[in-house]
This record gives sequence, C-alpha cells and structure tokens, in this order.
Amino acid sequence: MAITPQWKDELRARITLSTLVQRSVKLTRAGREWKGCCPFHDEKTPSFYVNDQKQFYHCFGCGAHGDAISWMVDQQGLQFMDAIKELAGMAGMEVPAPDPVMAKRAEQRASLIDVTEAAQRFFVESLGGPSGGAARDYLQRRGFSPQIMREFGFGWAPDDRQALPRALSGFGEDMLEAAGMRAANEQGERYDRFRGRVMLPIQDARGRVIAFGGRILDKRDGVAKYLNSPDTELFDKGRTLYNLHRAAPAARQSGRVVVVEGYMDVIALANAGIADAVAPLGTALTEMQLEMLWRMVEVPLLCFDGDAAGQRAAMRAIARALPLLAPMRSLGIVRLPAGLDPDDLIKAQGKGAMEKLLASPASLIDTLWAFERDAQPLTTPEAKAGLKARLMAHVETIADPEIKSLYRRELSDRFSAFAYPPRPQGAAPQARGPQRGPWKGAPLPPPRLSEEARARLSAIMAGGQRQALLAAVLAGLARYPGQIARHSEALSALARHQPRAAPVIESLFEIAETLDSREPTAICTSTQGQPAPSADIRYAFLDEGNDPDAACEELAEAVSLLVERPALEAALAATIARFDSDPEGSFAEQTRLRAQLMAVEERLKAFGRRKAAAVQTGDDAA
Repeated sequence: MAITPQWKDELRARITLSTLVQRSVKLTRAGREWKGCCPFHDEKTPSFYVNDQKQFYHCFGCGAHGDAISWMVDQQGLQFMDAIKELAGMAGMEVPAPDPVMAKRAEQRASLIDVTEAAQRFFVESLGGPSGGAARDYLQRRGFSPQIMREFGFGWAPDDRQALPRALSGFGEDMLEAAGMRAANEQGERYDRFRGRVMLPIQDARGRVIAFGGRILDKRDGVAKYLNSPDTELFDKGRTLYNLHRAAPAARQSGRVVVVEGYMDVIALANAGIADAVAPLGTALTEMQLEMLWRMVEVPLLCFDGDAAGQRAAMRAIARALPLLAPMRSLGIVRLPAGLDPDDLIKAQGKGAMEKLLASPASLIDTLWAFERDAQPLTTPEAKAGLKARLMAHVETIADPEIKSLYRRELSDRFSAFAYPPRPQGAAPQARGPQRGPWKGAPLPPPRLSEEARARLSAIMAGGQRQALLAAVLAGLARYPGQIARHSEALSALARHQPRAAPVIESLFEIAETLDSREPTAICTSTQGQPAPSADIRYAFLDEGNDPDAACEELAEAVSLLVERPALEAALAATIARFDSDPEGSFAEQTRLRAQLMAVEERLKAFGRRKAAAVQTGDDAA
C-alpha cells in the first residue's frame, strides 16, 4: 500500500504542530497562534507563527511555510520517508507497507541517480584536464567567477563518442541509456549523447543531479547550440525548474522569484549576486512549473529578452497562466532592452540596471493589453473589432469567475478609451458653413445675422415652454451665434436624444450658415425672444455687460451638461437591453454608466447652485 494523501492528513491531525516546533524553537502564545523567531533566517523581532488549527507554520519575514512533514524535512534535515516514520512513531500510527511497483521504481530511480552523479564527477574532472582547456577559456571569457563555477558544477564532455562507458565502467549500457547519457542510431550503434560541450548538471528540488544541459563552444552548422537530457525516469522537463533548489531559499529572503529564458541567464544573474532566479528547460513554462513558482511567491517575475521572440515567449506564458489565475496569484513581466540578455545588460550597465527593471515589472493585464493592441495596425473599424475579439477570447480562458469579470471590465474599459477617445475639451468641430477669414491665421470677426434670420429664430424660440437649462442654452447660442459651429456635434447628439428640441437646433444650424462676418451682432437682445430659464438662476451668458470670453466658456459648460445626461441615459438603456445575453458584462457596464450619470447630476446641481449664489450676491449688493 502507498502513503496516500488521506493517510498523511490523519498523521498531521494526530500531531500538535506547536509541540513539535517547540522542540527546537522557543514559542510564545499569541491569541490562537504561537509566535517566535524564525529558525530559517536570522531575526530579532519574531515573525514566525504556528497555527495548530490550520496545521501550518509561516514566517512573514522570509516566507518559509509548511506543515509537520515539511518541518521535519526542511528544518530537521530528514529524508521524506525518515520524516514520515518519525512522525508516525510520535502519533502511534503504522507506516503503510510500500507498494511493490512503487518500491521498484524508487529503487530504479536511486540507481539512475548514482549514474548521473558519477557522470557529473567525470565532467568536472574533464574540465580541469587536458581536453578542457578550450572550455576553461570560454568560461573565463564569460566572466564567471571560480566560486560560481564550483557552485553550479561546470564540467566538460570530451568530444569522444565512447568516453562515458570507459569512465563509468561500473554501470551497464542499459543504465547509461536509461539515465539519458547514451543514445543509439538507426544502425544500433551506441554513443555518448553529450560530446564537445560545456556541461551543467540539472538538479531536482533536493539538489540531486537528475539530468544535464550542454552548450557548444563554437557555432557549428547542423549542431544545436544547447542540448538537454531527454525525459527519463528521473527527469521530466515540464516538471523541473533549473536552479530551484538554490533559488527557493533565496526567494524566502527576497520575497520574489525571477524566471529567465535559459540556465546561462540564471548563472549570469547569480554571478552578479542575484540568487533567486530559475529557468525552464528548453520549453515554454508549463502549468506544473507555474504551480511550483506560485508555491514560492504570489507574483513570480518573468524576465524575457526585449526582441520579438521574447515577447512571444511572454505571451505563451501568459496564455498558460490565465486559466490558473486566482486571488493574489498573478505574474509580473520584465522586458529587457532589445538585443540584450541578462548577462549583456549586467556587463553593459551593471547589476543596478537589472535590479531597477526587476523592481518595476509590468502587470500581466498590462502586458496582455499592450501585446494585442500592437499586434497589428488598427486603422479600420474591423481591425479594432478584431482587437476586442482577441482580448475577450483571452478573458474566456480564465477559470476564476471573479477574476474573469474584473478582467472583462478592465479590458473593455481600456478598449473603449482606445477606440472611442474623448474629443479635446473645447475643441471646435468643423463648421457647417464657411468660416475662414481673408487669409490663413486671421482671427474671425464676430458673426452677423440678417434681420429675417433673427426674426425667424426669435419666433421659434418664443413658442412653447422649455426645460430651464435647455432654454438658457438656446438663448445663449442666440446671443453668441459664433459658438454654434463649436458645439455642432454636441447639439446634433442632443437633437437625436431629445426630438422636441430638434427643430430649434436645426434652425440654429441653418441660421449659422447665413452668418455674415462683416458686422458683429447677436441674434436677439437680452429681452427679445429669449425664454426665461428660471426666476432664481441667472446665467452669465444671458446677462448684459459680461465678458464675452467668460460667457462663452460658461455656455460651453452648460452645453456639455445638457448633452451628457441624455447620452448616458441612452447608453444605459442599451446596456440594460443586452442583460439577458451578457449579464456579467452588462452589469459591469451599468455600474460604470450609473456612476457617470450621478457625476453629471452633481455637476448640474453645482452649476445651478453657483448661479443662484451669484444672484444672491448681486441682490445683497443692490
């Protein structure tokens, strides 16, 4: 029988974690928990907590986290099965007898590790021997320190097809091939997989050599620059992160983990003093590797080259990560300058430049938005619609419903702001009639209306009651007809949303086209044909003697307020109408539109209060 998750749960339930920890760490009660100084890093103020109810310990200083089993492995230094046996003895439980098949596989793995460990010793010896001179020169040119070379276990595979059988004569051909060290061609001839390459051991989370990576010294046609061991009983490249056994303790100290593209990038960072870096092994990040990263930190940093290939690698990682996103679990994206890898950047600009980039990563959603926005020219409505379709396709892959909703809303808002940018405040749309002066750049003189046009507009405006602000705006445009062209687009929108105002607005447009720029005059005087907006509110653009520039700016504000409300109400109605087909998106859009509508209401109230206050001040002065 194997050790099942259920059996381990029973074991944890029978162990009081605080009692176990207190064998080596002094703890004091802190409410429902226990606290003390962390045994995994030096500290004077306690940040290490033990929770018996939840059966875990956690350090807020270095991030160390685990249960009773991991405590025995990480803090006591026991192997997993030894930890299980010791805890089972404390809990009075019997350790299940091993499954024969699993036991045989474990024995085989142990034997294969003997092969890879022996091969590593051979490669290190070869690097220091006569055949390793060129490799030593290469590593010296790369600037790797002797300490880094020893720490990462650099070696050399001689350019000899039969070097390993001679050096590892204690192991048979089958074992060498099972460990990924040997291969066979179609003729059945067996040969060393790695030849004429600088060698690096690939280790598991416990630091045991399980595979190798090799790099050629000089570019050769038809020869891969990098070569990794094939998948074996020991090595699954999709479940392995290079340098994990060294980066995990460093990540507890730094609170971050940096993912770079290859193992030489990892070593270049370590050579500069950045120890919390890992790398995938010849493939894009897999779901399993992402889960491993998230167990270390909430937001791993993916560091890619700044070229197109690096950008594509970032998007492949993002596509893998989106379905797995969860609260407090995301990715940060760091893009290096184009043409530079970590080693180049550090050599050119120093460690500080690298640290600066790592300190300000882009968020996952920012990178996703920028990549899709820049993927192709967006010069047509169809291309812009394609951008939104791509963004929403990414959103649909997110499994967590809350995060999916938030991503949909955020990306929709960004798309709307990009596809429908607001016009500059106060920008005048193209006039409907001729408005050019006698020469380019000449200021336009105030417009003039004919007597017939003035009488026609006065008659239209005099008939019927108008809502106070609408009446005031129309009267203001009558006083300053040169502003009609400035607000033509807003007035056209108002005519669509308020059909009753359409005849007056259309007449304004028609009259504006008859303007004669030779003499300044208004359509009508302050008393002729103007509807009275309100007895207690006075608008500057309707009063005699006010500064024309200030009056026109107040008129512009009034037009804006008048137009925004019906436009928002129409958009809200359309959003409510599509609730059945898109409830999540409709609800988010309704929330946004209602907030904007409330803001317009407040501006309307403030506008009215401001005018009323001005009236009161004038009356008091009188």
